[in-house]
Formats: sequence, structure tokens, C-alpha cells
Amino acid sequence: MGSPERELCPPPSEEDELTLPRASINKMIKELVPSVRVAFESRELILNCCTEFIHLLSSEANEVCNQSNKKTINAEHVLTALDRLGFSDYTLEAEAVLKDCKAVAAKRRRQSTRLENLGIPEEELLRQQQELFAKAREEQAKQEQQQWLLLQQQGLVGAEGAPQPYVPPPPGPRMDDEEDDDYS
Repeated sequence: MGSPERELCPPPSEEDELTLPRASINKMIKELVPSVRVAFESRELILNCCTEFIHLLSSEANEVCNQSNKKTINAEHVLTALDRLGFSDYTLEAEAVLKDCKAVAAKRRRQSTRLENLGIPEEELLRQQQELFAKAREEQAKQEQQQWLLLQQQGLVGAEGAPQPYVPPPPGPRMDDEEDDDYS
């Protein structure tokens, strides 16, 4: 029979599609206990426990959300779920993480409003954009004109812009004629 670790932590199967990335779990383990080696079975057990905890917490948060007649689980639902499941010791740390996440989101929003902070009205920006597009079209047309003139000078296109018809080279001595000479 298998080892007790294998019974606690069966090997992953294709049905286990809802798990955390192993690399992330391994990185967290390495950061938390850098001087300790952790066996493969232990890593898998930690992975399964983390996945199960997230499933349990999200299910409870969903229940809190439904009881509040809401359709979207928010942070308060998760914090309430932590308390209900007996993990109230983690509430302060979870609130600190939530505060950090809100600060990062606010910073991203401030950075995304750079356009408004330019001090140039949107109409002026649109006019400048249209001007740049027109200039680019003019340059493209000029390049195409120069290329066409070059091809015309090389005789590759006719004056009306159509390609010149293919004219085969004049016939030279045929190989058949040389074979017909009879020297005998």
C-alpha cells in the first residue's frame, strides 16, 4: 500500500483543474522557510490545503453575499466569512492587505488619468491626431510617387502606369541548326 503522505495527498489528476500554481506555492514556501527542505508530498499537501481553504472561504463569502441580497462578493463578505469560519485572527492582516490593494488601485487610477492632466482639451488632441494622420498620408503618397517615377525611368512601367509587356529576346542561332550540319 502507499505511504501515508500519498493517502493524504493523492497525485494530481487531470480532474484537478482548480488549483493554485505550484510555482507560486513553491516560491511562498521558499520565502517563508528558506533554510528548510520541504518534501514533494508536503508541497502537494500544502497546495491542496491552500486550494481547499480558498474554496471554503469563497463558498462562505458567497453565502454571506447571498444573505445580503447582493450579486457580487466584496471584501466585507470575505472578512465576515473569515470570522464565521473561525479565522478571526486573520482579519487584521486581511484588512491590511485590502488597504494595500486599494492604495495600488488608486495609484493606477491616478496614472491612467495622465491624458486629463496634460491640460490640452480633447478636441485639440483630436485635431493634432488628424493633422499627424494627414501628414503621414502625404509622406506615403510622396514615397509611392517617387517609387513609380523610378520604375518608369527604369522602363519597368509605361507612361500610363501599366507594366510593359514582356518582349522576348531576338532569336539567335538555334541548337537544331548546328545538329543538321553533316560533315560526313
